[in-house]
Amino acid sequence: MKVKVINLENKAAGEIELADEVFGLAPRADLLQRMVKYQLAARRSGTHKTKDVSEVSGTGTKPFNQKGTGRARQGQKRAPHQRGGGVAHGPVLRSHAHSLPKKVRKLALKNALSAKQAEGKLIIVDELKADAAKTKVMAEKFKALGWESTLIVDSKEPDANFALSARNLPRVDILPEAGANVYDILRRDTLVLTKSAVESLEARLK
Repeated sequence: MKVKVINLENKAAGEIELADEVFGLAPRADLLQRMVKYQLAARRSGTHKTKDVSEVSGTGTKPFNQKGTGRARQGQKRAPHQRGGGVAHGPVLRSHAHSLPKKVRKLALKNALSAKQAEGKLIIVDELKADAAKTKVMAEKFKALGWESTLIVDSKEPDANFALSARNLPRVDILPEAGANVYDILRRDTLVLTKSAVESLEARLK
């Protein structure tokens, strides 16, 4: 499919052919949901922790005799049912990450790109460069382009002046092509790709 290419002045800069096997798939919500869960699970720190019986400080002796007190028998004061005792079956340090086949991850990324294209929220620009690092100037350009909630992907590290100009803009993320992922694509309303990023993505995903 052919789509228009623009520049940062919102002027036409030619056309580009997008590969149907990357940008023309019928979006599958199940794949996108699986990939987002996979990414968010890997981000979890897993540092929640409670102390069990063996870790709680305190004596391990019986609090009173087994017989003759009229009370229920007790083994130690650190037992889970005792005040100040350990926690039974509490959370422990662990990783929440789980596996997902490489083919599924690749297909999910293609589905995310196709979803943006189908919604008309995929924009192709010729290049991302700025003459100077001026956030105010870049904010005005983004406003004219209608880029409010935007993910910008370049084939490599973005131009230094452009990155400095755009990094403080709210709800604007900038990533190299190697860092393009399903979660960041879906969490922003508009996806902006450079021509070189399109070529790199197609070479990676075909």
